Amino acid sequence: MKSEINFRAALMALLAGAIIMTGTRAASAGEVMTLQQALRLAETHNPQVRAARYRWNAAEHQIIQNYTPADPQFAYTNFDSWRGFLKDSGYHNITVTQSLQFPGKGLLQGTTARRAADIAALTYMAAVRDIRAQAETDYYQIQLDLALNDLMAENLTNLKRVLNVTKIAYMANLATQGDLINAKFALEADRESLRQQAVTILNDKTALNILLARRPDEPLEVDRKFDLAQFEATLDQVIDKAVSSRQEILQAALTEKNQQTAVALAQLEYAPDYTVGFGFDHWLIPSFAPQPNHTETWNALISFNVPIFFWAKNEDIKQARENLDAAGEDLESIRLQTEGTVTALYRQILRSRETALLYRNTLVPLAQQAFEVMLVAYEGGKTDFTTLISTLRQWHDARATYLQSVNALLAGKVALEQAAGGTLQ
Repeated sequence: MKSEINFRAALMALLAGAIIMTGTRAASAGEVMTLQQALRLAETHNPQVRAARYRWNAAEHQIIQNYTPADPQFAYTNFDSWRGFLKDSGYHNITVTQSLQFPGKGLLQGTTARRAADIAALTYMAAVRDIRAQAETDYYQIQLDLALNDLMAENLTNLKRVLNVTKIAYMANLATQGDLINAKFALEADRESLRQQAVTILNDKTALNILLARRPDEPLEVDRKFDLAQFEATLDQVIDKAVSSRQEILQAALTEKNQQTAVALAQLEYAPDYTVGFGFDHWLIPSFAPQPNHTETWNALISFNVPIFFWAKNEDIKQARENLDAAGEDLESIRLQTEGTVTALYRQILRSRETALLYRNTLVPLAQQAFEVMLVAYEGGKTDFTTLISTLRQWHDARATYLQSVNALLAGKVALEQAAGGTLQ
């Protein structure tokens, strides 16, 4: 897992160097920013992703400390300076002590720290995944906004046709003045909706710019083409990928392993930690020494803690085991939730695609045909204005529903990949 994480990070860094300037030049030149360019800019520029990367680096720097023992203690003592501070001392002592854990504790603690760094790496990958999903969703939303804007503009053209036909019918006494007024009202109402849609487009572009760490008003053009390609992965394949690759599941698995290590460390509390040391004595006044002709002596020290309060350590072990059981349940819960989320999203994707194809291939053409027929019929006085305008609204609603179904399909794919832990391509 460690090598895989490092490989992914290195690959992201290499891709960033080749793509960042490309995406920036495209945006600054007013060219279309592709979806892939937007996603790579989000991966490299978004502050949340960068913060997660720094936290991962910080966790990496905490590993070595757990393998390293505490610093040794050095002490120098000056005794019996009878003529002032440090003058004419009677005795000097130098002592060095080193505190050590029971063998094995440091190794387990270092392993725990390494897993914590791996968890931080998975957190970084999850941040990249979520920001990519958000950027992709915002990109698709802008595509939908632009398509709806085109639809409103086309609907405005059709309303002008209706108004012209109504004027002709009114002059020929085939329509009432109320029909003419209603046609003008519908035209002006749609013009206002078109003006509001322009603001919506700008706001959604601002949302994507912020996600890419760009200025809110920086020019941004997106590819208008929708992708309705068949979703090839089966439900079982998506579930298998999610269970094996979703970052939250991998994090929970590492947390469970850390809790297993915590149980071992709790049991090692019975094993004594110890301190070793040595000292050197120099008796400057021979009469102070143990023997006048031996004014230099050496000392050795070893000490260890005695676990006489063992009942308290029993509670530590029980606590660690309870935490281990909780970690196991958390892991199982995330797995079940992931499988449920993936299954529901997969069904919804299939349903959205069926709806989009139905409207594109059948309902929208029928609605257009109905409007053209009703327009001719109204011009000939064979139908009323209410039926005509309702038929136009039906055509408009059918096309809007098609666009919304396409957007729901694309957003569903993004959500499914997010739930599965990464791209399904």
